[in-house]
Formats: sequence, C-alpha cells, structure tokens
Amino acid sequence: MLQAIGHILPIALAVAISSVPIMATIMILLSPKAARTSLPFLLGWVLGMAALVSVTTISAQAIPSPRSDRRPETAIGIAEIVVGIALVVLAVIQWRRARANPTRALPKWLRTIDRVGPWSALGISLALNVRPKALLLAIAAGLAIRAPGLTVGESAVVIAIYTVVGASTVAVPVLMALIHPQGMQPRLEATKAWLVRNSTIVTALMVMLIGVVVIGAGLSEL
Repeated sequence: MLQAIGHILPIALAVAISSVPIMATIMILLSPKAARTSLPFLLGWVLGMAALVSVTTISAQAIPSPRSDRRPETAIGIAEIVVGIALVVLAVIQWRRARANPTRALPKWLRTIDRVGPWSALGISLALNVRPKALLLAIAAGLAIRAPGLTVGESAVVIAIYTVVGASTVAVPVLMALIHPQGMQPRLEATKAWLVRNSTIVTALMVMLIGVVVIGAGLSEL
C-alpha cells in the first residue's frame, strides 16, 4: 500500500494545484453568497473526485494481469505511458497558450460563478472533475492504485488519501473563510491576482512533471 500511496501523492498534488477549481473557489468565497454556496461547491468537488478515481481504479481492474507475480505488469505499464504522454502533451498546449496570451481573461462561466446558487455550485464542482486534465490525472491515479494489486480496503484508504490531498486547496480556503471570513478577504484577493498572472504556467509545469513521472512508472512496469 505504501508503494501505491507514493505513486498517487504527486498526482494528487497536481490535482490540488489545478488553477481552475482554486480560482472558482476564490470567486465563490468573494461573492455575497459565499456562506450558502461554498460548502456545496466543496462537497461536489470532493465527491466528484473520490467517485472518479474510484471508477478509474475499478476500470483498471479490467486490464489483464500477468499469470506469474514475477512477470511485469506490461498492460499497466503501457497504459501509464499513454496517460503520461497525454499529460505532457496537454501541459505543452497549456504552456504555449499561456505564453501566446499571458493576459487572457477569465472564462465567462468563471466570471459569473459568484452569482450561482448552492445547487449550481454543487453541479459546477462536480463537472470540474471531468475536465480533460482531471480525467487524465484520475486515470493515472487509478492505474497507480491498480498496479500493486491492493485489497479493496487498502484501495479505499489510498483513494481517501488521494482525495484529501487533491481537495485540500479547495477545502482549506472554504473552511478558513467560514471560520474567519474577514481575515480571509485580503488573502483571497491577493491569491486571485496572483493566479490570474501565473496559474496557467505553474499548472502546466506541474502537469508536465507528473506526466514524466507517470511515464517513468509505466516504463518500470515493462
């Protein structure tokens, strides 16, 4: 199980620093409806993340295992290499877009998220889990959990750790803002300004690094 935890931690970290859910969280927390919408948003983000990585882990069980424990997990390795390459390609695309348009405005849905209600906030956070990057990271996590051949209980523990780490950058601001909203206001404003300037490049670099790590993990299975 420790091997699986070691594999999923960097992937969960990449999920945690993803700029879109963090920015959406900040926009919600800065809105007049923050007290009503922040917890539903957090709930949807956590449930969606846990459900998605659970599905990818279960789906990974369909990948054939070697007949002997001494033989490498070739199918798992190939799948990890494919996912890793896809992550690297996605990171390069994000990097090029950020360099070409460093002052790109926020998407319309993100600019208006501060006006949504609780149910809409829940739905948006659930939907954020099925973005291409989030899907690729969840698949990588599912393959990493599948590779060591864990029991159901051990897999559940690893999935829980993945979810806690991945959701931490949304959960911590939400909980802190609910506890001390006035003290969080200037911090949220400062973080928002920084993310607008730098988030795409930072996230792209992190995703590229994770892609390389996943490729390396796949090569080790061959």
